[in-house]
Amino acid sequence: MAAETGELVMDPLVTGPLDLLAIAAHPDDIEQTCGGTVLRAAEAGYRTGILDLTAGDMGTRGTPELRIAESQKAARILQVEWRDNLRFPDARLENSLPGRMTLAQKIRELRPRVVIIPYWEARHPDHYRAGELAYEACFLAGLKKIDPYTEPHRPFKIIYACQYANVTPTFVVDITGQFDRRMESLLAYQSQYGPVDAGGDLFPAETEIRERLAAIARFYGNLIGVKYGEAFVQKETMRVDDVVALPVRSL
Repeated sequence: MAAETGELVMDPLVTGPLDLLAIAAHPDDIEQTCGGTVLRAAEAGYRTGILDLTAGDMGTRGTPELRIAESQKAARILQVEWRDNLRFPDARLENSLPGRMTLAQKIRELRPRVVIIPYWEARHPDHYRAGELAYEACFLAGLKKIDPYTEPHRPFKIIYACQYANVTPTFVVDITGQFDRRMESLLAYQSQYGPVDAGGDLFPAETEIRERLAAIARFYGNLIGVKYGEAFVQKETMRVDDVVALPVRSL
């Protein structure tokens, strides 16, 4: 972070490889779906980052500049080392070749080991398009001949944030110790969740937001015997080497 302004470093050349990169369509998507997991990883000493594909410029509330500023405040709460916004067109996100190439180049620069992307089914087209775009960009980033001037890199693991999907998760992360700060990071978006008149009939009050997200996190937490959890899906079969040490009680 910059010492004087507190702004996150945007130049990927000074960040080095990331352990965990979360990609989403809009500012505040990460905070809703996997912010606790990102924070927990940062607290464990991993280098974390967030890449928003759009600035939410088609939203009823706020402006792109304001939402990006709010995303930086949220990023500091989540303790990420890097956050940026590609400024792709909001509500018109396409899984296009230029979009894939732009994102693939960013993957090669950041070199993340693990990437969190949106689940492949969603109500908002931007959300599932973001998942498609991110997955295919991760693949392209590993092709040597895509760009002879940068080193290829393909993430080791891709996991899907499925907090709002009606699916059985592959695994759930315990975010009991991070839930309150995850909520703090989400509510940093005052343009979206503050007491604003515009769109008041579409946006729930802050107390309702807290209750809804707490209920979802409590549901997933209950599945693994903790207070709050965040759910994820992976396409690969999970490997277990020690069945005696498996967590979560059966009875």
